[in-house]
Amino acid sequence: MMADKAEPLKETFPHPPRLSDAFLEEVEKVVGSADLKTSEAELVAHSRDFWPLSQVWFLKGKIPALPEAVAYPESTQEVAKIVRLSAKYNVPIVPYGGGTGVLGGAIPIFGGLVVDIKKMNKILEVNDKSLLVKAQAGINGWRYEEALNSLGYTGGHIPQSLPSSTVGGWIACRAAGQFSTKYGKIEDLVVSVEAVMPDGKVVKSKTVPRSSTGPRLEQLLLGSEGILGIITEATLRIFPFPEKRVLLSFAFDELERPLEAVRKILRRGFFPAVVRIYDEAEVSLHFRNLKELEGKSLLLFVLEGDARLTDLEAEVVAEECRKEGGSFNGEEPVKHWLKTRFDVHLLAEMVKAGAVIDTIEIATTWDKAAELYHGTVESLHAVDGTVLASGHFSHFYQDGACLYLTFGGFPTSPDEYYWQAWGAVMETTLKLGGTISHHHGVGLVRAKWVHKELGEYFEVLKKIKSAIDPLKIFNPGKLGWGE
Repeated sequence: MMADKAEPLKETFPHPPRLSDAFLEEVEKVVGSADLKTSEAELVAHSRDFWPLSQVWFLKGKIPALPEAVAYPESTQEVAKIVRLSAKYNVPIVPYGGGTGVLGGAIPIFGGLVVDIKKMNKILEVNDKSLLVKAQAGINGWRYEEALNSLGYTGGHIPQSLPSSTVGGWIACRAAGQFSTKYGKIEDLVVSVEAVMPDGKVVKSKTVPRSSTGPRLEQLLLGSEGILGIITEATLRIFPFPEKRVLLSFAFDELERPLEAVRKILRRGFFPAVVRIYDEAEVSLHFRNLKELEGKSLLLFVLEGDARLTDLEAEVVAEECRKEGGSFNGEEPVKHWLKTRFDVHLLAEMVKAGAVIDTIEIATTWDKAAELYHGTVESLHAVDGTVLASGHFSHFYQDGACLYLTFGGFPTSPDEYYWQAWGAVMETTLKLGGTISHHHGVGLVRAKWVHKELGEYFEVLKKIKSAIDPLKIFNPGKLGWGE
């Protein structure tokens, strides 16, 4: 039999009633005793994701909310059996991938069972002729990309969380990677999915390039954050490993100029793999060793692909940047970014030092991009206690861009400051016609503003949720449900 279940240390949410022994015994029969965990260490490890505020709580000995058990299935069939048992016993169930979400989406606020899919970690098939890969949803992002690279491909999806996130997590939160301007976001890459629905049925969508036979299942699950189903497998588009890579950077006196340069590059039909525009504050923070960039905005490019196309793209990029007054700064800033892009130790160190710090990604169309940047940064500076408020543009389209904000301070009341800062950005974004989330999703943090963002569409989403999950056991309280 299993070890005694752990008691919570100190929680911010009330601890729910314990799971019944009968339920745990039935789950144990499905996954085996080694893959059903109830130890305190295991429950604490699955009590949170990478939400910065929960890290502040954790350092103070507070656990956001404990699950009552963690199961590690190894197949779609095992997931389906677990889900049927959860429905039978009316047990809340929370899917868990890499735990890299930053909005509390994986916190089991009603306790219950966490279903960790990391043992479902295989690439099942590579179709060279069609440039497709079928993979289990629990495969680690880094290993996924590394395996594709060894076969001569790239997946094209490189989020900052690549070393720890999973393919299923990318789909569930509707993710976007750093190379998305060329290769697309996750919705552009997913061709078909296999998932377990709240009644335990396994559903699969067809692997075809496109279909108009009604609404597509994978589009419903994209961004669903575990409230509609557990994704177990996916087929995604892949690309030949690039023949050539070119690194370029340009410095500008004001942020509007690189924005205009990028808009014109995309308008001409050129799509660099990576495009990033840093404001003066972020340049001083992330590129402080490059003294020639002091007081400047910085525009970075990674161009890659067929050698002849890449050379032409480099010419166009340089031409448009110079037209907007950009001065060429060579490869060094881009090399520095490539070297440090997965490094988040600074955020962790600041939290340990007592800071409240977070990032917020929003998006809008080109005609509102500069206004959104200035409006949101000003709104953050207006919050009492703010020490840092900065931004960079990280993902681009022909019709607009994603703005990625960073804020931080050392307030006397961390929770109050945190929600005031988030509220300032959310309300300003809604007022200026932007979207309150570009690729991190909703989780717990954005729940308060989802209704304003979606309007009547939220009522449609509620009906879909009620029809698919009438017991309301799939990741309850997320994506705008509950307080």
